[in-house]
Amino acid sequence: MGDRRSVDAVPSASGAPASTPVLAAEARGVRVRHDGAAAWTPDGIDVTVAPGEVLLVLGPSGCGKSTFALTLNGLVPHAVPADVEGSVRVGGVLTRDATVAELSEHTGMVFQDPDAQLVARTVLDEVCFGPENRLLPVAEVEARAESALRAVGLWERRGDDPDTLSGGGRQRLAIACALALDAPLLVLDEPTSNLDPAGAEEVYRLLGRLTAAGSTRSVVLIEHDLDLALPIADTVLVLDGAGRPFAYGPARELIRDRAEELNELGVWLPTATTAALRLRAAGIPLDPLPLTASDLTRALSQAPVPPPSSTQTLYADAPDRVQFVRTRRRAEAPEGEEHEGDERAAAAVRVAGLTVRRGRRSVLEDVSLRVGRGEFLAVVGPNGAGKTTLVQAIAGVARAPRSTIDVLGLDPARASVRALRETVGFVFQNPEHQFVTHSVEDELAFGLRQRRLPTAEIADRVDAMLAVLGLADRRSAHPFLLSGGQKRRLSVGTALIEGAPVLVLDEPTFGQDRARATELLDLLAELNRSGTTVIAVTHDLGLIGEYASHVAIVAGGRLPVVGETARILGDPALLESHGLRQPVLARALADPAVPEPLRGLTRLADLPAAR
Repeated sequence: MGDRRSVDAVPSASGAPASTPVLAAEARGVRVRHDGAAAWTPDGIDVTVAPGEVLLVLGPSGCGKSTFALTLNGLVPHAVPADVEGSVRVGGVLTRDATVAELSEHTGMVFQDPDAQLVARTVLDEVCFGPENRLLPVAEVEARAESALRAVGLWERRGDDPDTLSGGGRQRLAIACALALDAPLLVLDEPTSNLDPAGAEEVYRLLGRLTAAGSTRSVVLIEHDLDLALPIADTVLVLDGAGRPFAYGPARELIRDRAEELNELGVWLPTATTAALRLRAAGIPLDPLPLTASDLTRALSQAPVPPPSSTQTLYADAPDRVQFVRTRRRAEAPEGEEHEGDERAAAAVRVAGLTVRRGRRSVLEDVSLRVGRGEFLAVVGPNGAGKTTLVQAIAGVARAPRSTIDVLGLDPARASVRALRETVGFVFQNPEHQFVTHSVEDELAFGLRQRRLPTAEIADRVDAMLAVLGLADRRSAHPFLLSGGQKRRLSVGTALIEGAPVLVLDEPTFGQDRARATELLDLLAELNRSGTTVIAVTHDLGLIGEYASHVAIVAGGRLPVVGETARILGDPALLESHGLRQPVLARALADPAVPEPLRGLTRLADLPAAR
């Protein structure tokens, strides 16, 4: 398991060590079937987590990762009704025989949705809540709260209402709450899903310190971003689509040795590994497979990458794209300059001098933006920058001053609800915020029924969308009983099914496995090619950069940068100046050691494809 872990023996009554080691967590034959469900997910988990060990749990959306996490603090089955077979122990305590309160001494939990665990009126009270319920001395409660809030960068906002924090801010607050409990086992379900790249890196630096050599703090981690998670992981458990164990073993070896199988399963891989698989298929041997940006740079600097002039077949589908990427970087028009004669030059969205205030705080200040018809715009920026407020104003969800926004001739501040629905489709950052019915199929049909479309047409559209979303077998399920990834797909589907000419999505790939995220973005790209204007808020610039034509950076309530994707991804100084990070692939291929024609590319799609 590694040099830094040690397993202490349980003292016997005589003081001599017993033979059974104290494990942070142990699952034996664990199967869970939720009320009303036919299948067991997960189905047959057998793992151990030693003190100081970091277990990374991977698998497709809906395979039972979050359910397994909930068995470790007893919420399944004590609070979430479900049939559970097998046994789960934390700190040697059998979870089925202990209360959730008792188990909180052994397990700290960060949920996939941070709003599901926030209950207090101030940030400080929220973090104090857990230790207070453990009846700890006041001085210790206060010390723990301050330490946890400083660790996640929220100490200066300790007096604020959690509702005033951004989605990423609430995620950091949930992490602080778990840290304040100081439990020996920390269970994190997608802990960085709402964080900007800088915030996510800080969380993993914190986790690295918590689990450093000699530490007895254990972590069970569900995470899709392996670029961040893999460096701290000791072991990996992979579940298949049915929730059955697919692979279990040392982290780096397992990911490297079974990368192609995991890729076919739809599991996220490190960016460098994904790129290497594509290059390997194109005839560029990279062995062993790289796991990090530096690994990829080093491998490419040593690999026999022939120039395109002598390998025209290798780059048969790449030269035009490669040349186009580089040409548009050199010749891109100055920011804000419109391209006369371009069929996309007509604006789908215009924002002029938009200022939004909440109380005394300015959320957006004098923002102006033009989105051409048929563009695919990615909106990025640090947590709390105003991204969600901007797109909600465009979609008419958040109030904006009249005449500051125009969407295909419609002023969202004056438009009727029906006119807005027919013009702009909107997907909330939190899927639960938009569910209004009691079944998946009714959720998809709701807007169409409001428009009084023919019943047969509604049924056809719903059936088609269920197939696209991979939710046909869940059509009768209550939306709130879906997994996090399934909820996100449903929320996206409710917007797509309306067929609005402008789609606005806040974190559309949140909680998705690689296969589903790619399917959703491919669908958005197809709609975009047919003329739909797409605006998507994201923290995953590397992923959305594969699809977006343009990127807008929101920082400090302003909009300092709008430009074409390739130029922005290829400019690390520009990204860093606004609190962002250059995506892993662009960083790896920018190194002078990378041979032409790969050097300077920014997207997987720009790499040569299989021969």
